[in-house]
Amino acid sequence: MKNNQLVEELKNAFNVSRDIFSEARDNNEELKNIDYLNENQHIGHGLAWYATYVESLSQLANWIENLNEENRLTPLEEGLAGIGAGEYCLQILHGIPMSQNETIRPDELKISNSSIEKFKKISNPLIERSSSKEKNRVMRLLLESNESGIIPDDGLDDTYKEIKNQFRRFVEEEITPNAHGWHLNDEYIPLDVIKKMSDLGVFGLTIPEKYGGLGLEKKAMCIVSEELSRGWIGVGSLGTRSEIAAELILIGGTEAQKEKYLNKIASGNIFPTAVFSEPDIGSDLAHLKTRGKLKDDKYLVNGNKTWITHGARADLMTLLVRTNNELSDHKGLSMFLAEKPRENNNEFFPAEGMSGGEINVIGYRGMKEFDIGFDNFEVPKENLLGEEEGKGFIHLMSTFESARIQTAARAVGVSQNACDVALKYSVDRTQFGKKLIDFPRISEKLIMMFAETMIVRQLTFHAANIKDLAQRCDMEAGMAKLLGARVAWSSADNALQIHGGIGFATETPISRILADARILSIFEGTAEIQAQVIARRLMESKNR
Repeated sequence: MKNNQLVEELKNAFNVSRDIFSEARDNNEELKNIDYLNENQHIGHGLAWYATYVESLSQLANWIENLNEENRLTPLEEGLAGIGAGEYCLQILHGIPMSQNETIRPDELKISNSSIEKFKKISNPLIERSSSKEKNRVMRLLLESNESGIIPDDGLDDTYKEIKNQFRRFVEEEITPNAHGWHLNDEYIPLDVIKKMSDLGVFGLTIPEKYGGLGLEKKAMCIVSEELSRGWIGVGSLGTRSEIAAELILIGGTEAQKEKYLNKIASGNIFPTAVFSEPDIGSDLAHLKTRGKLKDDKYLVNGNKTWITHGARADLMTLLVRTNNELSDHKGLSMFLAEKPRENNNEFFPAEGMSGGEINVIGYRGMKEFDIGFDNFEVPKENLLGEEEGKGFIHLMSTFESARIQTAARAVGVSQNACDVALKYSVDRTQFGKKLIDFPRISEKLIMMFAETMIVRQLTFHAANIKDLAQRCDMEAGMAKLLGARVAWSSADNALQIHGGIGFATETPISRILADARILSIFEGTAEIQAQVIARRLMESKNR
């Protein structure tokens, strides 16, 4: 192994960008006041985006350094890292896009001109690595590796590589050939496919072995979620239902509840669904209105829920309701493990006290979305999670880190799928006498898509590694989810642009990928909520 110039460039850029971020945070100290933050969200959320870019440079440096130390680094990985880092350095200097029509610029965060000039000087070698000429050179390397069946080394060890390869084979055999047909016909993921997923351990990945699971780390969950979502986000998201339910039970459940449900979840014998959101509530779960009143040995649940994924086919609801009507905030909420029958040929919800209908959606199909109404729906008292009222919101918040890490992994899978589909089309398609890939604007789009996908992958692994150490990672998970959602949408949008008119036809898979990508900045906390959470954590950490 020898010293690597790119590693030094990345570390230098990270160190100075960290100083820039610290200056921005110090100069906007009033953001620690929540009322001020709420009134100045552009600044607060911009600070969150700058922090996310700083962390991106750090994780790129770690990725390249580790590859270099293990003698696994090739010019392809160096090229992708240099292009991604160079582009992000330019955005730190001139403005980071928070969405298609919102940009946060250094002067808005009160970053001094001297700091910007210092960063410009130190990051110039990286910026040179993102030139058009360099992008086209690295694109040729990517094409050569693709023709040889080689993919960029994402830094996984042999065990994780085998997990990745196992699920890649499954996706290529079972999901990719069928996903678009399922999407167009708005069909459920077939039960025989779910059975094969169960046999592979998808639903018990992180459940301890004593409860029938595989007992793997969150990083393994990321790898599996990415690969499944690369085939179809609906398949990748099916495991999220089990992940959320299992983590709730592990964190807050009694031993009897763990014994009763975890083995069945891990084996795929029961399908869980998360029943949290309500009409007119959205992300403001602390003020939900569905009530649960104890009567004898049962709770009677009344109210309405919406955006319930896989709701009709599920057997078990993790159901968040208000059990204390005297409290209007999160302290009055409780979580239930509410059992229900699956849909039949006549009804979505053939249970007394339940009714509802399907919500038609443009993407993210395969499990279907539902509205559910409860009218004195009965839940046995022993199905109160932990058999203790008032802990529902706390239990739910404790699962958000894992849920957002998994969502980031799903975003990586969707983005990678867009990259792969666009690359194949640009190689196969000829216009004006040459292949699309030979047009510089096409190859430059593609290589940036691959580079950003790798950045988000490394951010997601970083958050998962922290989670596996049992440390708080809501900020890191939020960063991965925030950037991941933007990158997935950008990749899908650029991939459709590369397809041209045919990409707008529903018959082409890229039309599905675009529709699927759009949900990622909405569910598990919108991009705006995510940036708000990161901003608050940044100011909290400053004051410790």
